[in-house]
Amino acid sequence: MSRNLKRERMFATLCGSFGILALLLSVIGLYGVMSYNTSRRRTEIGVRLALGAEPGGVAWMVLREAIVLTSCGLLLGAPAIYLGSSYLEKELFELKPLDPVLIATSILILATSAALASWLPARRAAALDPATALRRD
Repeated sequence: MSRNLKRERMFATLCGSFGILALLLSVIGLYGVMSYNTSRRRTEIGVRLALGAEPGGVAWMVLREAIVLTSCGLLLGAPAIYLGSSYLEKELFELKPLDPVLIATSILILATSAALASWLPARRAAALDPATALRRD
């Protein structure tokens, strides 16, 4: 039995590994984009903080940008689920590729990863010293 399932097991391991790699690359990419955007807006964030903005509000502003980017990615990737489901249905055993629980879990994992990737740039923006930021530019 083990020899008969060797091909399927290897395919599942390979798909899982590529999925984890894709998630890692997307987290690194989103972190880079958010960090770059935050560093470009350093003066604006400094002005906001100097005028009395709460650090939590500044952090939420950065996190909101990440939510918009993640939502756009999820909306653009949704058709790929339906296009790829016919191929995956042949490869899956007793699983449906359009299972709502599976899709919801995937979306939750992606959203959590995006929140963690943008948390550090948001925290850095909230901890910015307004005087230093305004004096720098």
